[in-house]
Amino acid sequence: MIRLMIHGLLACAAITLSILPQAYAQPYPNKPITIIVPFGAGGPTDIVARVIAERLTAILGQRVIVENAAGAAGITGSARAARSAPDGYTLLMGPMSTMSFSPTFYPNAPVHTLKDFEPVGIVASAPIVMVGSKNIPGDTLKDFVTSLKKNAKLSNGNAGIGTTSHLACLMLNTRFGVNPAIVPYKSSGAAVQDMLTGTIDYVCDQSTSVMGQVSAGAIKPLAVLAPTASPALPGVPTIAQAGYPGNEMVVWNALFAPKGTPREIITQLNAAITKGIDDPAALERFQKLGAEPPPAAARSPQALAKIHAADVEKWGKVIRDAKIEVQ
Repeated sequence: MIRLMIHGLLACAAITLSILPQAYAQPYPNKPITIIVPFGAGGPTDIVARVIAERLTAILGQRVIVENAAGAAGITGSARAARSAPDGYTLLMGPMSTMSFSPTFYPNAPVHTLKDFEPVGIVASAPIVMVGSKNIPGDTLKDFVTSLKKNAKLSNGNAGIGTTSHLACLMLNTRFGVNPAIVPYKSSGAAVQDMLTGTIDYVCDQSTSVMGQVSAGAIKPLAVLAPTASPALPGVPTIAQAGYPGNEMVVWNALFAPKGTPREIITQLNAAITKGIDDPAALERFQKLGAEPPPAAARSPQALAKIHAADVEKWGKVIRDAKIEVQ
């Protein structure tokens, strides 16, 4: 009888223990969340991450921490995020350049951006703007292209081989049928500074990098590489309005989770992003950066997946056709 009672008590204890984790499991999130930024502090991706981290902290009720893990054109940080537990507590703020260029530039990298992540949602995007020094001939893009075809000495600067700045103007130069002198720099700031002094003639870069100089009248805006005009740059035509449709390039920053993260967590995070980017404080911060939240049709994880895959294919072709190699 005693033996039977002991067996019965043990059986009850086992059942109770099996139920406890389910009964007392805390809903997500129940601890701080980390957003890994694969570049250093202070850049556009880092700033966007900190804006949304502040809003997510308020919405989710848990602290959201931004952690910078720079190196190897974003590969170091993205690989670290991909190796994290797929539980929603480590996310990646993935810039379009790293997420879309690296599968072609770094086919043997320890992370594949299309295969190793679950898309969560785009946080903000900023268009590339083609700008020229105040001394370039012509006031419109078509006038300038005519001059480019006549003057082989005109030069095109960029923020470095393989950057969005490089690929955007490479795409346009091909479309224009011109072959200017290409001058790579170590940063956007250095390229823009030389354009201000007239050392180089034109640059393609994010609106966040050139908006201040455009607003001050120090450089000449030629076109915004976006489907619609930028509110931050009123009066500047889109690339289609300037006469060259089909050459859009909008640089996005989006949240990604490690592959295998539960769908319900992805859905919850996406809803929080949507609420956060519509907050007036966030909208004001983005506007000052020349960035914008995505339109309603581009806010879902499914929309991000399609945009990401399309950009990998589009820019992969540009990279392969131009035979660009990053050392």
